[in-house]
Amino acid sequence: MSDLVVFLGPPGAGKGTQALRIAKKFNLTHISTGDMLRDHVSRLTNLGKEAKSLLDEGKLVPDNLVIKMLTEKLREGDSSRGAILDGFPRTLKQAESLDEIRDNFPVKKVIVFEAGKDELIKRILLRGKTSGRSDDTEDSITVRLEVYEQDTEPLIDFYEQKAMVIRINAVGGVDDIYKQISKEF
Repeated sequence: MSDLVVFLGPPGAGKGTQALRIAKKFNLTHISTGDMLRDHVSRLTNLGKEAKSLLDEGKLVPDNLVIKMLTEKLREGDSSRGAILDGFPRTLKQAESLDEIRDNFPVKKVIVFEAGKDELIKRILLRGKTSGRSDDTEDSITVRLEVYEQDTEPLIDFYEQKAMVIRINAVGGVDDIYKQISKEF
């Protein structure tokens, strides 16, 4: 059985940066669902082919397909010490689908990254300038933050009812935030 830790927070809160560092420090598997999906598509696995055909049609990859990929990733990799989920779940439906594999892969804690909207916009705009990401415009950021608020924030209550939530102040230096999170492992 591998315990899962969910990193939850709005775009620009630093989840990916911290997930990589924490995974390395505590010898956990870091699973970015976006990276996992792109890997399956590029390797033309059966699951990747199925996902690609849906994506080519402009459709979202269904939760059950993502769960299959996630389960496979957890079983194939060395996840015996646990894994950090970065980017999944994003909706209540996805959290419920994650519950379907809890016998083998239970969620043990949910680290919630908290930062104000102005800080997040500033960070993402800076990231866009330094990385050249064309989708990091103020308008697109505002939409992504609204989607997070509508679709993902309800997960905080979902996991709070299970007494799994640990809130982290995601404003400050990367190392300071890393130290806050490290204390929770």
